Amino acid sequence: MKSYVVACMVSLVLSVLLTPLVRRYALRIGAVSTPGGRHVHGRTIPRLGGIGLAFAWAVPVVLLALCDPWVMRALDGRWLQIATVVGGGGAICAVGALDDVRGLRSLYKLAAQVLVAVVAFACGFQIQAIQLPLFGTLQMGVFALPVTVIWIVGVTNAVNLIDGLDGLAAGVAFFAAFTSFVIASISGSVFVALTMAALMGALVGFLFFNFNPARIFMGDSGSYFLGFVLATTALAGGGLQQKASTAVSLLVPVLALGVPIFDTLFSMFRRVLERRPIFSADRGHVHHRLLDIGLTHRRAVVFLYGISSLLAAGAIAVSLGRSWHVGLALLSVSLVFVGFVRFLGYFEYLHFRKRQRARLRDPFTENLRRVIPRLIVSLSRASSENAALAILERLTTETSMLCVEVLAPTETETRTLCWRAAGADCSRRDLAEITFPIGPEANATARLRFRWSCDMEDPAPQVDMLLQILVDELSGVLLAFESSLVPVRQRTESELTAERVAVAS
Repeated sequence: MKSYVVACMVSLVLSVLLTPLVRRYALRIGAVSTPGGRHVHGRTIPRLGGIGLAFAWAVPVVLLALCDPWVMRALDGRWLQIATVVGGGGAICAVGALDDVRGLRSLYKLAAQVLVAVVAFACGFQIQAIQLPLFGTLQMGVFALPVTVIWIVGVTNAVNLIDGLDGLAAGVAFFAAFTSFVIASISGSVFVALTMAALMGALVGFLFFNFNPARIFMGDSGSYFLGFVLATTALAGGGLQQKASTAVSLLVPVLALGVPIFDTLFSMFRRVLERRPIFSADRGHVHHRLLDIGLTHRRAVVFLYGISSLLAAGAIAVSLGRSWHVGLALLSVSLVFVGFVRFLGYFEYLHFRKRQRARLRDPFTENLRRVIPRLIVSLSRASSENAALAILERLTTETSMLCVEVLAPTETETRTLCWRAAGADCSRRDLAEITFPIGPEANATARLRFRWSCDMEDPAPQVDMLLQILVDELSGVLLAFESSLVPVRQRTESELTAERVAVAS
């Protein structure tokens, strides 16, 4: 245990010392993240924080493995595993750093990740069997290599995708590392416990500079490094569920990394439904959803920390518990995920996006898009107020609009002009309805109301914009004819003053 404490403290101190140096270096070479797009930060922030993380983690792991007698005896010749994790972590960190500095095509990054994963498989990090509580062991056979590669590459990219808020990826990775450390310590896996102790220290030190408001981002160099180390050490042993060196229960690390894995799977599912490439970037990730529903930056991160801590507790319970303990832990984790999904409104979000895409191809909207430009041309050629208003009738004959009404209140009653489609019943309650003021809303008295049959709960935004353009054009024409439907806007004192100055000069 003393060696674990030393590893944690040394990596923490190194992380605190190295991160400011990496920050200055990133600023000097221009490796920075600019605000805008799907990024939520409001200022330019340097990347490359993963380089300091990787060094702060690797130094105590290598030194203790080479110099600590207790660690050397406990490792018992597992130098290849140490070299694979350290070397592979350094290689994948270098790929991420190159992407942070110059930018790499997604295909090249994926190829590098697959190559590193294949090397890790050749060095003994293999999924030969998956042992699931209550279900037994599933042998992989010839599928061991592709399953292992998918696991390593998948976790690597899952951590990368969750890195969207200050301190989020580092905090989630800390809880995953803590879970692996606890299970490895109890089961006697010195290699996993040592690497996880050092990783926890490096992450805590990095969070001093990365928590909101962040002074540096870990970048792809950090997220790739964290994902690779967490994925490979999960295959190195350390769980009481493991029965042989080639069999591993992936349920424990899956739970420990529940937040990034959940976010990755839902992102892919969402993009498939939206018929977009599954690797395309967007603002639909779990942390973006939390911001959209009103949480502040810090509260969103702390909320996801809480979810990660619950999943970590569930993972430990699954690894150490008896059969009924395992069942209870899985039930609790399932309830957490169900509540999580409902809180985020994920399915409502997907339904909304599906409706939005359907509206783009809605025949009513497409018909308006073709007809309204012609009506605007006709309005520009109108010779009188009545001629301009009569053009509105064409909406009921050339589109599926059922009713168009002009509501103009007078001193005694409301003057109403109405055009209805043939056989239309405008008194139906299931009709979609939208009303616009004629002229500037501040002093408008007359209004234009449209009604049509629609299966949607609310008018499509495209319909709103098209009709607003038509009403604006009509208002301008009526104003030119000095129509009583469009009262003359009262000029402000500043406009009157400017007019007097212009006349005087």
